[in-house]
Amino acid sequence: MSRTQTSVSVDIGGTFTDVVIERNRERHSMKILTTHQAPERGLLEGVSKLIEREGLSFSDFDVFLHGTTLATNAIIERRGARTALITTEGFRDTIEIGSESRHDQYDIFLRKAVPLVNRAWRFTASGRVDAHGQILQPFVPEDVHAIAERIAAQDIESVAISFIHAYANPSHEIQAREILSSRLPHLSISISSEVCPEVREYERTSTTCANAYVRPIMSGYLNRLEAELRHRGMTCSVLLMTSGGGLTTIRHAADFPIRLVESGPAGGAILAANIAAECGLDEILSFDMGGTTAKVCLIDDGRPLKSRTFEVDRTERFLKGSGLPVRIPVIEMVEIGAGGGSIASVDALGRLAVGPESASSEPGPAAYGRGGERPTVSDADLVLGRLDPDRFAGGSLQLNRNLAEQALIKHIGSRLDLDALTSAFGVSEMVEENMANASRVHAAEYGKDLRRRTMIAFGGAAPLHAARLAKKLGLSRVVVPRGAGVGSAIGFLQAPVAYEVVRSHHLRLNSEGILKVEALLAEMEKEARSIVSKAAGGRPLSLKRTAFMRYVGQGHDLQIDLPGKPVASAPGQSDTFVSMLSNSFEDAYKSIFGRALSNHPIEVLTWTVTATVDPDDRTIPFESPSDRPEPVGTARLYDPDAGSLVKAPIYWRSSLPSGFTVDGPTIIAEQETSTVVTAGFALTVHDQGHLVLTAKTANSAARG
Repeated sequence: MSRTQTSVSVDIGGTFTDVVIERNRERHSMKILTTHQAPERGLLEGVSKLIEREGLSFSDFDVFLHGTTLATNAIIERRGARTALITTEGFRDTIEIGSESRHDQYDIFLRKAVPLVNRAWRFTASGRVDAHGQILQPFVPEDVHAIAERIAAQDIESVAISFIHAYANPSHEIQAREILSSRLPHLSISISSEVCPEVREYERTSTTCANAYVRPIMSGYLNRLEAELRHRGMTCSVLLMTSGGGLTTIRHAADFPIRLVESGPAGGAILAANIAAECGLDEILSFDMGGTTAKVCLIDDGRPLKSRTFEVDRTERFLKGSGLPVRIPVIEMVEIGAGGGSIASVDALGRLAVGPESASSEPGPAAYGRGGERPTVSDADLVLGRLDPDRFAGGSLQLNRNLAEQALIKHIGSRLDLDALTSAFGVSEMVEENMANASRVHAAEYGKDLRRRTMIAFGGAAPLHAARLAKKLGLSRVVVPRGAGVGSAIGFLQAPVAYEVVRSHHLRLNSEGILKVEALLAEMEKEARSIVSKAAGGRPLSLKRTAFMRYVGQGHDLQIDLPGKPVASAPGQSDTFVSMLSNSFEDAYKSIFGRALSNHPIEVLTWTVTATVDPDDRTIPFESPSDRPEPVGTARLYDPDAGSLVKAPIYWRSSLPSGFTVDGPTIIAEQETSTVVTAGFALTVHDQGHLVLTAKTANSAARG
């Protein structure tokens, strides 16, 4: 994408839909409430208002970028399609049995995640292949014909097909799909050999079921959106953000919508990585807090942590294993129900609790005046003086302080004998402690030290809470980037076009085995190229190959980059390749476990090929104002560092030149958010226009 292109980026969140237009090295943005019943309606309204404001039309765009939580919400709220599962005879209950592990060993009231397909809609067919792809029992077409009759009678909308070892030989799944398609052409069909062609039966089947469950909703939404955009004159490419941090075509996203479950948060992580590079920061804690959730991600040397496993619909917020496993490329982060719309309450034991339930955009927090009656984090922020009721969301939404105070008193103050201000502070402290706890747990799981990190805070609510959260975590520096309130949408503009192809092919690491896998990698490369080239616009792409490796006898593997292309049969070259790959694995193993196992055989389970087209430099130059900034007003702000209400000056962010400094307490206001600088921090404007909050003393960030 060249600098002269006109690009539009849209992120649909649980509360707000963010729209960003980038044109002529300038960026313009808008927030609008999400319309949950028809998400495309709010999207189109936001884009239309922004292009009207900027004197543009839909035909002026060169690329349309989009991320959405629609797939995730459909799973969590169980609003997906009526879905059936067809699997191998004898494996009907795989998705209910799971891995037979317990996410909380001693909880006698433990609740497991409920499968997306109920038992009555799970069917089995004859036929069996082994782990090497050899057919042990022939496929029986009559079984699938009979299943088709039962599916038609029960008004099933979507089907997941997941046969044992289909990753090694997909022929039976393909035959089953052909039969169903011919008998029931309206049916949406997902097969595991395309959705998740990997070992691990439970995870593969769960992922395929999830894809089938959301596919009719997502494909319908994306088709409606594309048709409406074309009707309004848009002719450019439409690209979707994936959970792994890359962009893909709208057609591929419609076929494999499960790859979109974390698309919005992935855009935020990309933004944070780019800001870290601009500011020369190596160790980052990315903090993204919107209207519904908060996301925390660790970024080292400009690269977010990545994973191949993810869980949706957890029964316990912080416990791994309590959700439905989804095996897709994903940026590793922790996500909790702690956003501006998170609802505060007092439980049966008289304890103040916040989230994970959210007021969302409908009806929204009490202060929105749209029918919401229960207090939320945004109501608390308003009462604490952190929000300007007349400038919220760029002035598109007027906040009512009286309604916020009434909600806080009714549901919290009257129960705990507190006034509105103290109730609001309690809500704020609780949500910030929830986020701090999630951050500590996430860092501990990866052996990372948070105290050396710089926080990059973005999202509509994060700059309001960043200083206090940093103090709780012992961080001495916070960066609030330009456009922080619509950070994920800006991240989409900076994302590469990318797609990962994965295949399980088990082998011992030796020269003979490597030669056998070369054809597989070539086939994977061809598939990755074909998908990425459709959205690349003629730009050159790069390829990355990795292997998931472990010592023979172990249960978990490490992802290792392949050292260049595997060679053919040239004498000695395959031995050299094997030696290099073995050394890379042992180095990675030592870095995690402290030592390697000498002379122990190594095996490879899964291979990946990722094709990527890197974006052009999308840095928007900062035009520093020349005039000396003056406060545009004052706020009665409750400052937790001072422990009292203070009179805090308010500065409009666009008036602040680079190098400008001010001590807290103060508020820096902008169209989509406000940055609260508490008494324990001083603010400086970075050369690129980012706000940098620094703890005033070395010890101040460690208290609180």
